[in-house]
Amino acid sequence: MNRTTLSLIAVATALAAVTGVASMSGPDGAEPTATAQVLPRPVERSSLLCPAPSVSDVAETTYTSVTPAGTKDAGTDGAAELRESTVTLVDNDKPKDDGKNEEEDGGKDGGKGSGKDAEKGGEQGKSFLTLKDPGTPVSAEASGAEAPALVGTATGRFAPGWTAQQTTTVPVGGGRGVLGVSCAAPDTEFWFPGASTQKSRQDYVHLTNPDDSAAVVDVELYGKDGLLKAESGEGIPVPARSSVPVLLSTLTGEAADNLTVRVATRSGRVGAAVRASDDGGGSDWLAAAADPAARVVLPGIPADATDVRVVAFAPGADDAELKVQLVGADGTIIPAGNETLHVKSGMTAALDLGSVTRGQAGSLLLSPAGSRATPVTAALRVVRGKGDKQELAFIPATGKIESRATVADNRAKGSTLSLTAPGETAKVKVTASAGSDGGEPAEETYTVKGGTTLAVTPPVPAGLKGSYALTVEPQSGGPVHAARMLELPEDGVPMFTVQTLPDDRGTVFVPKAREDLSILGGQD
Repeated sequence: MNRTTLSLIAVATALAAVTGVASMSGPDGAEPTATAQVLPRPVERSSLLCPAPSVSDVAETTYTSVTPAGTKDAGTDGAAELRESTVTLVDNDKPKDDGKNEEEDGGKDGGKGSGKDAEKGGEQGKSFLTLKDPGTPVSAEASGAEAPALVGTATGRFAPGWTAQQTTTVPVGGGRGVLGVSCAAPDTEFWFPGASTQKSRQDYVHLTNPDDSAAVVDVELYGKDGLLKAESGEGIPVPARSSVPVLLSTLTGEAADNLTVRVATRSGRVGAAVRASDDGGGSDWLAAAADPAARVVLPGIPADATDVRVVAFAPGADDAELKVQLVGADGTIIPAGNETLHVKSGMTAALDLGSVTRGQAGSLLLSPAGSRATPVTAALRVVRGKGDKQELAFIPATGKIESRATVADNRAKGSTLSLTAPGETAKVKVTASAGSDGGEPAEETYTVKGGTTLAVTPPVPAGLKGSYALTVEPQSGGPVHAARMLELPEDGVPMFTVQTLPDDRGTVFVPKAREDLSILGGQD
């Protein structure tokens, strides 16, 4: 084959790869003889970031990492590893001898750190957790306030659906509670409805940079009247492979509840999560909500919730008039007296729903109350227990599971899986992985009736030792949203945490070209 023919083939192949549709006509104007179709392929690389878990000396943290087994065409090579990051503080070079915790120091100037630290960046930390085989979780533990943020990468057969969970138990003190968060992928924008700068709350947004160059981040706070003045939230440097905690109350002089936090990068990318602690009310992580949409689902409200509050924000130019519905075990209802929620453009609105579930687990559905579909983002603050025996958790809006979703660190007791079908009836397969220290996988298929939430005790691996992961895969029917609640009660306090299950994005769509090269004249 001569060089001219090779060049033509290269051009045709490049067009097919770039556009997803390639076509060539013969000299006589015949029908195109090369076509392309878009096919799903497993991702080849994934990144996850876990924030520094706690500043309590009595904190106990478990990290669990897993990749679902059986991803087709993922190959046989690859690795998955979480490594320690370098925690960035103000005056990072000075020893800490004043007895103050890291986040207090990081909050003095909004977590910006010194210019010297920002320029220096972080060195790659030591290995903390390495995955051995897809389908088998691996766990590691850390104690006290010195546990670092983690930066992780998975490649090859470990990349599709790679998941890591961080679960921290703090039995006493101001940060008492179970704090759970699914380690998240880096991005350039995040929304956190439900934060606060009230005196009773200490909310930190943790910014973790996985890359070898510094990132620059803006943190914006939106209340009931719009954007709060927060000049110190602009241009926060996050050094390479480092994590910066930012105390939200240091960014503004306003003590405000029901805030929406927007994290956006000017350069680079970061992972972000908000750690919220309420005096006497417990603590937990507030994970980023799904991208703003006209219709949002917040799955997994516990059956025994004593207080539920929805916080919503409209980022666009139009106000949002939302219909509020509870998707419960027996159907979808409109809570009496809380039929709608009006959210002004660029402002945050909140609605207290009380004990809306009334003994049955459910999910909240926000949808347009009229003809105008205005995108919003939202989250729930959920309380279980009462008085000094209460504990809080957060449930951000989450998208439907397109293909598969996984949540790690489930225990033999204490896990509840909520499956919500806000539209048509759906059939869902749930797989329990092998145990981290032993146990055989198990599987169960559930039918979720349209307009309902099904809360179940998930399947448990036979002979389970350690913890295990749950993988949810829709099989047929309408869209499904899911969440997992993990209960770890302590001294009469119903300590718990809820993680939503967004799609794991384990596949990407790439074009595949089919070519007929006879039009090139049959040259050798």
